Amino acid sequence: MSIEKKDNTSKVVTFGCRLNIYESELIKQHVQTAGLKDTIIVNTCAVTSEAERQSRQSIRKLKRENPGSKIFVTGCAAQINPDTYAKMDEISHVIGNDEKLKLETYSNPSSEKVMVNNIMSVKETAHQLISGFENHARAFIQVQNGCNHRCTFCTIPYGRGNSRSVPIGEIVRQINTLLSKNIKEVVITGVDVTSYGLDLPGQPSFGQMLKRVLALCPDLQRLRLSSIDPVEVDEDLWRLIEHEKRLMPHLHISLQAGDDMILKRMKRRHLRQDVIDFCARARVLRPGIVFGADIIAGFPTETEEMFQNTANLIKECNLTWLHVFPYSERENTPAANMPQVPHPIRKKRAQILRTLGQENLTQFLTSQISKEQTIIVEQNYTGRSEHFSEINLSSIKDKLNVGDLITVIPKNIEGNKLIL
Repeated sequence: MSIEKKDNTSKVVTFGCRLNIYESELIKQHVQTAGLKDTIIVNTCAVTSEAERQSRQSIRKLKRENPGSKIFVTGCAAQINPDTYAKMDEISHVIGNDEKLKLETYSNPSSEKVMVNNIMSVKETAHQLISGFENHARAFIQVQNGCNHRCTFCTIPYGRGNSRSVPIGEIVRQINTLLSKNIKEVVITGVDVTSYGLDLPGQPSFGQMLKRVLALCPDLQRLRLSSIDPVEVDEDLWRLIEHEKRLMPHLHISLQAGDDMILKRMKRRHLRQDVIDFCARARVLRPGIVFGADIIAGFPTETEEMFQNTANLIKECNLTWLHVFPYSERENTPAANMPQVPHPIRKKRAQILRTLGQENLTQFLTSQISKEQTIIVEQNYTGRSEHFSEINLSSIKDKLNVGDLITVIPKNIEGNKLIL
């Protein structure tokens, strides 16, 4: 969770993904433009039941600490389960994912408590521009929203709607606006970014869009990608991975599992070998590239052997930056009706996978000691390398400005950070 104050009387509380972070920036701008006072906007996540529980807990705490403030709740949890939040006395308004991006929602709030439309009726992704990310070294750019796939465990399409893309010209304009604010690294984000362009004239692919953006934004120094589907990478993106040094050598894979039967029951588009081939090809084209992955532990029907296939894939592909979640039943999804793995086993398996990821991370960080790193300076005297390694910069803090690109040589590891 992150909390961003916009002025003395209003703030935005953000849960969840990078897309939510981007959208919270838009909300902050709208709140400021509208002059909305004494209001807290909570931008929720619905990826797991735990994420929703944390949102509700936070709402109650925020109301206790700010009894005179109104609380608006939005995000995927509010979109999918508006009635749940409408019943909470702490909440003044429940706002849908489409409505939260409109200025009029904040400049002229409805008298109705619930402002949530049918997200499947939304055909375009809003083209609002953000002026910049306050005190951030990097900025997130939304290029796509929604998802046409229906994985059996996932409710996100019902919170985000079907896939829709931002035109390339708008993306370029957004990035150039950020570059004028001295942003040096941009993160491309969306719900299913590799499906980019299917709804646009000419159907430009994700790789084609990135190629044009990099050509039209020559001053952009670093471009990073959020989660991608390993079987939806087009040839233009492969060529960028090989030749474009401004594209960071760090890819995050929407993996979910490493067993073919579980992947089929999840209704994923890839199989185990697809992931192995993807990582191998990327390493040939871009030696030293590193991979993160999203993984669900204890999916329904997962046997010990199936789980071990996932664990072995982490080792075989040397996956470094892992986001591991115990499977969480989501109401009205096919997976919720499948035979369930007991909760203690899910948690145990998740911990095993996190341990494997930690071992790979420690091994990778060790390999980076004494190697020259180009990093972007973040807040709190830290930085991120091209490979996404976190570096403690406190020993040279007097020489730093947030957003600077500097070259350092780390000398050791402390926790999960390189140190100088």
